[in-house]
Amino acid sequence: MKNSERFSAAKPLMEQGGKSSRKPGFMSEDRISELPEVLLLQILSSLPTKLVISTSVLSKRWLSLWKMVQRLEFESSRNIYDFAENVTRSLLSHKAPVLESLHLKVGDQFDGVYVGVWATIAFTRHVREFVLDLSSYHGPRVRFPTSLFCFDTLETLKLYYFYIYVPCPVSMKSLRTLHLLSVVYKGDESGHNLFASCPNLEHLVLRRGFFFDAVVNFIIDAPSLKTLLLSDPFSARESSRGYVIKAPSLKYLGIESVEGFEYFLIENVTELVEANIRNVSKIVNENILGSLKSAKRLSLDLSPLKITYPTEVMYHQLVYLEMHTHKVEWWNLLTHMLDSSPKLQVLKLIDRETRHENLEFDKKYKDQGKWNQPKYVPECLETFMWRNCNWGREEEKEVATYILRNARQLKKATFSTDPIEAKRLCKLAKRRKMREELDGVVMTSNSCHLVFEFE
Repeated sequence: MKNSERFSAAKPLMEQGGKSSRKPGFMSEDRISELPEVLLLQILSSLPTKLVISTSVLSKRWLSLWKMVQRLEFESSRNIYDFAENVTRSLLSHKAPVLESLHLKVGDQFDGVYVGVWATIAFTRHVREFVLDLSSYHGPRVRFPTSLFCFDTLETLKLYYFYIYVPCPVSMKSLRTLHLLSVVYKGDESGHNLFASCPNLEHLVLRRGFFFDAVVNFIIDAPSLKTLLLSDPFSARESSRGYVIKAPSLKYLGIESVEGFEYFLIENVTELVEANIRNVSKIVNENILGSLKSAKRLSLDLSPLKITYPTEVMYHQLVYLEMHTHKVEWWNLLTHMLDSSPKLQVLKLIDRETRHENLEFDKKYKDQGKWNQPKYVPECLETFMWRNCNWGREEEKEVATYILRNARQLKKATFSTDPIEAKRLCKLAKRRKMREELDGVVMTSNSCHLVFEFE
């Protein structure tokens, strides 16, 4: 049930006290007001803050009830100064001993002093989750006050479009989750000192924007980190720039749109379970794929012509591999992964998803290199899936045929395609022909179920 629906359902109860609920000479209160305060606060916490504050006009009991609500969310409207004053006044009026979460989203240019005021009030209320979102703000970046990195009760911090300067390590021992989106750092030491101040950090989302800052060596040193999502679409302009990730407890790693750096070092991630690597290219001294050898699940969207993959690394724990097949000579990366993953059980290939991508790919890379077949198909492979397969190149047919013919334990192979436009119905004949060819493949596995999901 949506928040508005909850309030709509509760409103008739608030308005009870009509003739049907009264006895002669007796004035009864509305039913919802008779609920325990704990339950009322739970209901209010699920509603928009603006609506929660408006309940103060209902009765004496409701006059100050909203001040004990532990989840508050404010979003600026047209008049930024009225918004800033209203938020400040509301926070000063708040009485709850612990503020579970405070979300603030500001879309217009405003005085950055308010950030310090709001954060200071929130921290005196022992806020546990603090979100400051300036992603729709078009003015110069607001500096997040360094003094506010010293509150031990904070468990989750999410900053959008800020400037950060942390000249020395601070104390954020309770922080478990940190999101830094489109944040500019004064220099190498700011990022390093911030992560060093969070010894118990477990979840980090780092999305850097299309801008240039002073960071050369971005070091993430977090011994307790379990999940890391990193995106940096701004191609490095200096050859000496790079990343170093030191996270021995890391379980999940996601890297997207990282290009042009001198190095990208991932050290000692022996507990890694799953990784998703997309659009990583042109990194000179790069060991990303070599660092993932302990992973059990991998999703790769890479071109083997734009990334180095170490031929000597074995993925002894890998049981699930997902690969996107719209990059140049992707099949050679597949060969490497099949040769290096003896315990692989599931292989999923995902082709291009739009006709525009199909045409661009085919036009630019029509004469690609031939596929070098792997030495063998992993003995444990049981499931093979190919989504949005287009069968536009001979190498695709070779890959499908080779796997069907050589996977001894294969139990199910599924091929699906995207819908065909009315003006391109000629492709139906090609799909039927391909289906007939695959149906005719003599498979090593006697128990394989071949499924075609052609739309």
